Amino acid sequence: MITGIVKAVCISEKKGTEKHETDRIHVRPDHGIDGDAHAGKWHRQISLLSYDKVKAFNEKGANVDHGAFGENLVVEGIDFRSLPVGSRFLVGTAELKMTQIGKECHSHCAIFKRMGECIMPHEGVFAQVEKEGDISPGDQLTVIFPEPDRPFTAAVITVSDKGARGERADESGPAAAEILEKAGYEVVETVIVADDPAALKTQLKRLADGRQVDLVVTSGGTGFSMRDQTPEATMAVADRNAPGIAEYIRYRSMELTSRAMLSRGASVIRGRTLIVNLPGSPKAVKESMGFIMDSLAHGLEILRGTASECGRK
Repeated sequence: MITGIVKAVCISEKKGTEKHETDRIHVRPDHGIDGDAHAGKWHRQISLLSYDKVKAFNEKGANVDHGAFGENLVVEGIDFRSLPVGSRFLVGTAELKMTQIGKECHSHCAIFKRMGECIMPHEGVFAQVEKEGDISPGDQLTVIFPEPDRPFTAAVITVSDKGARGERADESGPAAAEILEKAGYEVVETVIVADDPAALKTQLKRLADGRQVDLVVTSGGTGFSMRDQTPEATMAVADRNAPGIAEYIRYRSMELTSRAMLSRGASVIRGRTLIVNLPGSPKAVKESMGFIMDSLAHGLEILRGTASECGRK
C-alpha cells in the first residue's frame, strides 16, 4: 500500500490566474472542486503534484509557492508519475480516480520562461471525483491500484476535415463508440480532428501516453486522397507494428467488396495501447469492428499483462 500526506490544497476562482492555498476543499462527482475555475463534468477536475518533485525543483532556484504550477493537491511521499491511470486515491473523506498523466504545454508559463523548464506537464497528474468529500492539508492519501480484470478503456477518433469544421455530422465515431460500449468497454473520449497528420499524432500520443487507454480506434483518412494521412500518422507514433488486425479487416472486407483492397488502414502498438485504423463510413466501421471484436480482448489482455501468449493446439 502506498500512502502520502497532503501538504497543500489550492484553488483559483478564475481561469488564467495562479492557484492559491486554502484550508479545505469540498469535491463532488461530475463537478470537481467547489469554487475552482476548472470544475466541470470532465476528466481533469483535480490536478495533483508530488511535494517531493516541487521541493527538488525549488532547490534549483525556482522558489515557487504551492499552486504555482496549477496544481490543486500537493502530496508528500508519492511519485504520481509512476502510477497507472485508473489508480484510486482515498483522501480525506473523498475518493478520486486518476485519469491522465501530464499535459501538453500550449504556452510556456512564467516558471518555464524563468527556469527553462516546468514540471507540471510531465510530473503532474489529473483525477476526477468518484466520491464526495472534504480534503485538507494533513490528510493521508492512500493509493488503490486498478483491478486486473477491470473493463478495457477505449477512445474513438474521427478524422474528417468537414467533421472538424462542423460541416458534417459525425456518424462513424458514435457507431464505433456504441459497439465498444455494448462489448463492455469504457469509452473515455470521442474526438474529431481534421485530416492533419500533426493533429492526429498529438491526439494519439495523448491518449496512449497520458490517458493510457487500452484501445484507440480511428475512423477515416485511410484512402488514396492526398489528404488521407491517417496510416502515416499512426505508423509515426508506433512502438511496434501489429499488422494482422488491419490485414484481417481488409481480407474480410474483400468478401463484401473488391474495393476493400484500396483501404490503407494500419494497426499498431504504442506502449500498452493498441491503435486500429478503420475506414470512414459508418457502414464500414460497423463491418470492420464486427470482424475483429471477438479477438481483440485477448490481445489487450496480453498488453495489459493479465494474459499470456498461447498457440493453437
